[in-house]
Amino acid sequence: MAEENVWTERLRVAGDALVDKVKELIREGNVRRIVVKNADDQTVMELPMTFGILGAVAAPVLAAVGAIAGLAANWKLEVERTAPKGEDPSEPAPTAS
Repeated sequence: MAEENVWTERLRVAGDALVDKVKELIREGNVRRIVVKNADDQTVMELPMTFGILGAVAAPVLAAVGAIAGLAANWKLEVERTAPKGEDPSEPAPTAS
């Protein structure tokens, strides 16, 4: 298995945008784990993405995220990401020309 760089990104998300942001993160593919926290920094939900979430598995996860989204106006997301060893995660990925 190839070695990877792992880093954590912290985001603030409004309650009504929580589901859309989680969907976006799942589609990105380099996300290893998403932790949903409330405004008091208490972990509400932890979503491991080690095997990826596809199709039928994603629906219940997104339903659960949607159920908690209405409980508060502000949420914090901690997103654990990966990049291949040697790639600088702080630099944007190269684009094809």
